[in-house]
Amino acid sequence: MSSAVAGDRDALDEAPPTNADPLRPIGQALAAGLRSRILYATPEMADFVKTGGLGEVAGSLPRALRRHYDVRVLIPGYRQVVDRFEQIPVVAHLPGRAGVPPCDLGLVEMGDGLKVYVLLSLDLYQRDGTPYGDAAGDFRDNDLRFARLSLAAAEIARGIDPAWAADLLHLNDWQAALAPAYLAWGGERVPSVLTIHNLAYQGLFPTDALGRLGVPDDAFQIDGVEFYGQLSFLKAGIFYASHVTTVSETYAREILTPEAGCGLDGLLRTRAGQGRVAGILNGIDESWDPRTDPHLATRFEADDWKGKRANAETVRRQFGLAVSRGPLFAIVSRLVHQKGIDLSLAAAETILAEGGQLVVIGQGESRFEGALRDLARRRPDAVGVHVGFQEKDARRMFAGSDFLLMPSRFEPCGLAQMYAQRFGSLPIVRRTGGLADTVEDGVTGFTFGEASPKGFAGAIRRALETFTQKKRLNAMRRRAMSRSFGWDGAAMNYSALYARAFGNGPILRRQVA
Repeated sequence: MSSAVAGDRDALDEAPPTNADPLRPIGQALAAGLRSRILYATPEMADFVKTGGLGEVAGSLPRALRRHYDVRVLIPGYRQVVDRFEQIPVVAHLPGRAGVPPCDLGLVEMGDGLKVYVLLSLDLYQRDGTPYGDAAGDFRDNDLRFARLSLAAAEIARGIDPAWAADLLHLNDWQAALAPAYLAWGGERVPSVLTIHNLAYQGLFPTDALGRLGVPDDAFQIDGVEFYGQLSFLKAGIFYASHVTTVSETYAREILTPEAGCGLDGLLRTRAGQGRVAGILNGIDESWDPRTDPHLATRFEADDWKGKRANAETVRRQFGLAVSRGPLFAIVSRLVHQKGIDLSLAAAETILAEGGQLVVIGQGESRFEGALRDLARRRPDAVGVHVGFQEKDARRMFAGSDFLLMPSRFEPCGLAQMYAQRFGSLPIVRRTGGLADTVEDGVTGFTFGEASPKGFAGAIRRALETFTQKKRLNAMRRRAMSRSFGWDGAAMNYSALYARAFGNGPILRRQVA
């Protein structure tokens, strides 16, 4: 093991005093008229491009954190980003490392004042498709594309922008997870927090990537970046970052087990034993409010069930369903095995037999898309399916549906169940991850344990029974709509975690002119 790596291991083992006030460093900085600088590095952001919950979080959490810190976001310069601006001023040139190409670092300011660094590389980022791939699959050079993101985060911490340098890196998922490793290999001590949004995606690459990415030979070992003979970006982040977070408390416990640890549970248990693994629940932004949402056919509030029915009628017309007073079930999801789409398909016959209807929006695995389309062809009066995603349609479905089906096999946090509750749609969810933390069985929704058709069917039967008991149904709707899932609580929890990370060193390492 190199001295830089060994030194970083020693730093990881230095826990702050248990009687220390975690917010004291923040108070000291504010009292001095200074605010710590946080760089939030992410592969996607809802302002420009999103493929799931990470994009939503990256669009909201940095803004909530701005009340406490000087926060900037770092994102690759995808076409969707670059095309938003007439001009992107360049503030620094980033050198390459091994096979990681150099690029320019741009800086833009959003309408609300949030500043965003943009990695400007035509070859790496301006492509058709998602941030990660196209119709043919993942981009073959994703190792270089996201090593470039990680390396840029490290360079901003080192002060490559002469006007601003990060005091702490907040890194998201495997795409940014090499940043603390690059710092450690250079002998740099900068606090870092790695947030895992889904442990199943680890950024695994063959050993021939090591040279391209400038990974030291002695880092390719169990106490480093090696994972069953491959390079793992995510393992590197877990090993080298000051702290690791997940997006719900239950998921933070689940990933410490062999069943949900995806082969990294041993390392995660070690980090947890050092007090360096935490679960902080995601939030949702204030636009998810049926009283003000401009996308709805009719705005409504708790106890205005006539307004909710008006949205249900709009959804039925949009999907070509028959007029009905029966329950309307919705699926707003990626259509993949993780989300339990096979369980929802198995439950559909029970729902239809009881006079219910089902509407679905999402895309994913072709086998599920085809099965859902077949079901809609067989029962066009009761089943509507749109493969794809439009947020306006999703919002209307949350507002119009009575129940949301979300039988995920695992769910680090989940946002759909929060959206549904705010719009008076009662989620039917498996007790896992963030679903367990946000849905109260029999109060704001229905939960079940075993990921099986039998377990799911039991929860659906309870929902169908509740639908016939209007007084109970409306009481549950009121409780669900009263739930607060704002970002203030998450921002304060991250503030406490940042303060703890700063406890291993001065809160402001330097002043930048």
